[in-house]
Amino acid sequence: MKRLLRDCSLSAVVAGFIATVISYAGPLVIIFQAAKAGGLPHELMSSWVWTISIGSGVLGILLSLRYRVPIVIAWSAPGSALLVTMLPDVSMNQAVGAYLVSNLVILLVGLSGAFDKVIGKLPAAISAAMLAGILFRFGTDLFVSVKDQPWLVLAMFATYLLFKRAMPRYAVMAVLLVGVAMAVGGGELRSEALVLGLAKPVWITPEFSWQVILGVAFPLVMVALTGQFVPGMAVLRNAGYQTPASPLISGSALGTLLLAPFGCHGLNLAAITAAICTGREAHEDPGKRYIAGVSGGVFYLLLGIFGATLVSVFTAFPAALIAALAGLALLSAIGAALHGAMSVPADREAALITFLVTASGMSLLGLSAAFWGLIFGIAAHLLLTLRKPAAAPAKQGACLSREQPAR
Repeated sequence: MKRLLRDCSLSAVVAGFIATVISYAGPLVIIFQAAKAGGLPHELMSSWVWTISIGSGVLGILLSLRYRVPIVIAWSAPGSALLVTMLPDVSMNQAVGAYLVSNLVILLVGLSGAFDKVIGKLPAAISAAMLAGILFRFGTDLFVSVKDQPWLVLAMFATYLLFKRAMPRYAVMAVLLVGVAMAVGGGELRSEALVLGLAKPVWITPEFSWQVILGVAFPLVMVALTGQFVPGMAVLRNAGYQTPASPLISGSALGTLLLAPFGCHGLNLAAITAAICTGREAHEDPGKRYIAGVSGGVFYLLLGIFGATLVSVFTAFPAALIAALAGLALLSAIGAALHGAMSVPADREAALITFLVTASGMSLLGLSAAFWGLIFGIAAHLLLTLRKPAAAPAKQGACLSREQPAR
């Protein structure tokens, strides 16, 4: 405790607060869209927010203190995006069963230390293309929402571009503030939807279906490992931290397993918000930046306790604001995924196939587009990169006769 107080700094606490606010300003919006798509009642939505907030907070605090590294744990935004398309056709009980299976697999990967080997086997371009396909809908919904609320959405879009140029770290937060201010000023806030209350966890009995497990659990595993833990570890490595990946993966998966029956779909290592806590802005001394991870965890706990109020705040705002905020918050992630998908010339066509299949939203045999995107992409990768047999050498005499000029 003495060391914690000695290392505490205002800059680190502020960095943790900003990272937490940005997490709620962007990725949480996708949770509400997924819950709306699945027709979930307010109680289940509140429980879902409670689990991901409490889980992120507890894990972030414990891991940051254990390794003295600014470790930020957050819920899987791509996983949430996947659920937007899945929940209308999948019951919440079946979804919870898939959550348990997916995180059991992730836990085994973490405990085995096979993370690097698993990632090495799957072409990075294929993983990036699947991620881009999952997120693609949110980027297009941003511009579709212009039709419903043109001034609101265009003002948010302009704010994003201006802050992305001047202060990129605060772009999403600025978009949220501008959107809220315009909605309130224009009378778009439905004040009757606002409630003040604490979040209460609701037990959801898991059900297991092989179609749902293949269609939801398998893509969740791939998205978590390739779309969350890989960039998350890259952020830590780039900041000079050599924290082993295995305990971070195992701890996140174990936390999700415990909270899945209450709605938690996946906790993993954050990347975008983690960069705020690992940079020099948090503290000049890298050894004291772990305070940012701890403070971020504390703010997660505080906001998670009032999850019911948080849910009502977001449901009180117009749908166009939520769609625009989600699209703008994910623009960078979509761009990075597309860049990763197209950056390897040899895998470009296979990645394009993966992206198109995933973005199409197709469903076959009860399995999701994300699953088929991986299957089609991997099959294309194997066929296009399969080494062709070397041509048999021509006979020496035949070569000489062709090379001799006619007399």
